[in-house]
Parts: sequence; structure tokens; C-alpha cells
Amino acid sequence: MSAIDAIPKVPEGEAGDPEWHPLQHFLGLRTFGANVFVGVRGDETLVAEHDERASGQQELYVVIDGAAEFTLSGDRVHAVRGTALAVTDPSVVRSAVAVAPGTALLVVGASDGPFSTTWDASHFAQVPRGDTG
Repeated sequence: MSAIDAIPKVPEGEAGDPEWHPLQHFLGLRTFGANVFVGVRGDETLVAEHDERASGQQELYVVIDGAAEFTLSGDRVHAVRGTALAVTDPSVVRSAVAVAPGTALLVVGASDGPFSTTWDASHFAQVPRGDTG
């Protein structure tokens, strides 16, 4: 068990990127992906525009704190703290932007078959793993 703030962040990428807490990597998850993205300023892109056609993944988004604006195949959805949003159709193009400072978004993804992460292992080169015992 770990507090999200205690999970090491992926070192900063591009300017304006949200904080990225790699739960999947840190906790040693192998059957589904899980990450928390935090928009500290409140205007960061939390989920870049994409679809999951190649992976077949379904994704669950849970706004842990703050508020986010989702775009789902062109439709906008405003989600506040405590909102859960599932995208079960891998062909849906989705994205999310923080609209309040401190917005934290939990993202969980999995497909029907064996799970295979879509993240580049180099992202985690400097992030330790937690005690998964």
C-alpha cells in the first residue's frame, strides 16, 4: 500500500506535462495498466488525444481531485472530483485536460487478451519499484 504522493514520479518530460505517478510500474502490475496524472497548474493535458484500436484496451478514468474536460470522439464531457468515466469502445478518440489546479486523474486500462503495456520502458529508468510483497 502506498499513498499516491509517495509513489515516485516519472521525471519531467515536456514543459507543461502533468505529474505522472506510474502505479503500474511501481506496484508491479502485470494484468492491467494504471497511472495517476496530476495537473498542478490546472491547464495541463492529462490524456493526450488517442484511441486504443491497436491495443484493444478499454479505459477507466476516475477524477480523484479537481476537474477535467474530456473529449470523446468530439463530444465534450465535464468531470469533477468523484466522477468515473469508462471508454469501452477502443475506437473512441479520447483526451482529457485539467481545468482546475491540482486535478488528479486515475487512468486504468486493460484489454480482453493478455495485457501488454504500451508505455516505453525508458520512461521508468529512474523510477524505483515499490515493495510488492
